[in-house]
Amino acid sequence: MSDKLQSAPDPSFALPELALLTLSGRDCIAFAQAQFMSDIAALTDGQWQWSGWLTPKGRLVALFAVLRRDSERLDLIVLDGDADALATALKRYVFRSKVSVEVRSGVSATGRFASPSIAQGATAAIDASAIELDFGSPTGPRTLVLRETDPGSAYDPDAQLRWRAFDLAHGLPRLDAEQREQWTPQQLSLERLRAFSVAKGCYPGQEVVARTHFLGQAKRGLVVLRGATGAAPGEDVRTGEQALGKVVSVAGEVLLAVLPLARPDAPLQVAGIDVVDTPLQDGLAR
Repeated sequence: MSDKLQSAPDPSFALPELALLTLSGRDCIAFAQAQFMSDIAALTDGQWQWSGWLTPKGRLVALFAVLRRDSERLDLIVLDGDADALATALKRYVFRSKVSVEVRSGVSATGRFASPSIAQGATAAIDASAIELDFGSPTGPRTLVLRETDPGSAYDPDAQLRWRAFDLAHGLPRLDAEQREQWTPQQLSLERLRAFSVAKGCYPGQEVVARTHFLGQAKRGLVVLRGATGAAPGEDVRTGEQALGKVVSVAGEVLLAVLPLARPDAPLQVAGIDVVDTPLQDGLAR
């Protein structure tokens, strides 16, 4: 690209939980297409989409954004978890493919609640030292920037919490270690993010995903709950004495829970605290 990414006047803050993992080599697209749950082959240079890696039983191991740099390089922005462990696990499936899997050490991630300078929607802005991604929605602008050198952005726990709460409110799960390999893409409502494909062909867990889709067997999905500050992932969501589902992600008083799509119209509690069911917001699909 000819335009350099410009420093924005809006305050940026560090997002140390994000990591960058690179797949490179002539077979990287084919390898990712065979392993990940979204249609990687549909990407063109400079485009990105949400994706993930599933167990053979269709449970989500990791959720990430996939950016196609060119025909021989993909960048995975890993939202949570141990990127080194993910890279090690992926390497077990390389076999004779011409693909290298590498965690990019020294890359820093920063966020800001403002529109990108160049990136828009699923089109990233890339220069020699940085990647800019539009991580916002039409009603809530956000920018993610990944740089090879640390820009010295401040550690701001309040801004980090706000960023995570934005993710949850828009149906982007942030899974800690105990919640990985527990949920199918449909239970996490990842069709809202266009994060998986039922038509592209085989990948780990594809049979479970496709069967659930075509037989209409999705009985649970994501719900945003508000009001239970201090709740933890894994806690029950109850109505009276009945446990309806589980909390999967937490950001302050904003919770994401997996609950039955058809459930009683009754008050809900988490850890004995009343919570309010609020609609999932749109705008993060790519």
